[in-house]
Amino acid sequence: MNALMKKLPLMRSCKEVAALVIAREDRALPLAEQLALRMHMVICKACPTFERQVLTMRNAMKQWRHYGADDSAS
Repeated sequence: MNALMKKLPLMRSCKEVAALVIAREDRALPLAEQLALRMHMVICKACPTFERQVLTMRNAMKQWRHYGADDSAS
């Protein structure tokens, strides 16, 4: 796989894709990184699962931050 990744500039390892998924939470990714992320997600089974887990955690944290906010306004 490493030889293939060196030949194709948009190919990323799972470790690199995990870093991009996390980085995407804080900043907009450049077009090349967005394309690399999409290409990897199409061919990998594990990384889309990781991405869904990150999105689930983000949504849960957002709900937790606002938990009880409506009650305190009364």
